[in-house]
Amino acid sequence: MKNLSKWFVLGLLAVFMLAACGNDKETNGKNDDKNNESSESSDKLKVVTSFTIIADMAREIGGEFVEVYNLVPTGTDPHEYEPLPNDIKAATNADILFYNGLNLEGGEHGWFMKMMKTVKQKDENIYSLTERVEPKYLSGGDERDEEINPHAFIDPAVGVKMAEDMRDALVNNHPTNSEKIKELGDAYVQRLKDLDADFEERISTIPEENRILVTSERAFQYLNDHYGLKEAYIWEIDTEENGSPKQIKDLVNFIQSHKVPVLFVESNVDTRPMETVSAESGVPIAEKPIYSDEIGDPGDEVDTYVKYLEYNMNLIHDELGKVR
Repeated sequence: MKNLSKWFVLGLLAVFMLAACGNDKETNGKNDDKNNESSESSDKLKVVTSFTIIADMAREIGGEFVEVYNLVPTGTDPHEYEPLPNDIKAATNADILFYNGLNLEGGEHGWFMKMMKTVKQKDENIYSLTERVEPKYLSGGDERDEEINPHAFIDPAVGVKMAEDMRDALVNNHPTNSEKIKELGDAYVQRLKDLDADFEERISTIPEENRILVTSERAFQYLNDHYGLKEAYIWEIDTEENGSPKQIKDLVNFIQSHKVPVLFVESNVDTRPMETVSAESGVPIAEKPIYSDEIGDPGDEVDTYVKYLEYNMNLIHDELGKVR
């Protein structure tokens, strides 16, 4: 009986020891998983972008290898923005920061550059995506105003240059996954090149006399010049004088003398000035808005840069190509 009790006790001890070893192994496995997750998270580049279109580009090109924080949200003017405390924190901790340039964020003395100085970011971490873009200027009345038109990204050919520069910057700053990021970037650049070719083809099918894009703001200058569209607008850039009686009268005269077929209103502007132009000229406004400064929120019809370009291309082609 004593021997039986002895063997019973030894058996219990063996079971407890095996269970303890198993728990240690399981615990170590879990810790390894956490370490891997932490390693994967720390391996992502922390990217800060100035507004929605650039944020979408970064997610498309960087894929799973980047963590993107965007500053100016949809529905907010990227020209004038006041950074929030979370913006300051993100900019401080960022590995790389992308902005449009061409004065969209206020230029050298605008809100973006002020924030860079505040958080003491290194110059080599900050990238303008329009360094290779030839700037176009807005005119002020009878005298040339040297204010740059910042809306180059509306032209998909400019988007190609921006995407190429972002791809190269991400590749250089993420050596461990540079090949994968380059593959993603190359594929994205090709999509934009295809869209550029589509624009050329679609615009060429519009009757020449109808190739006139009338918008509220002079945001489409780059696109119009590239694809051979005449342009007209109520105001050149957002100011307190938007939709003045003189601006409306001048545009109505242009519309009537050029037999403009349809008017366009941007998704983010006051529609009333163009409604006045439409009433006085007798020319209808397109049923759907055109996009200029931003893309929509996730789930919206135009929630990526590619969709934004496709949407504008289809809208311009369909509206200007209609037989009226």
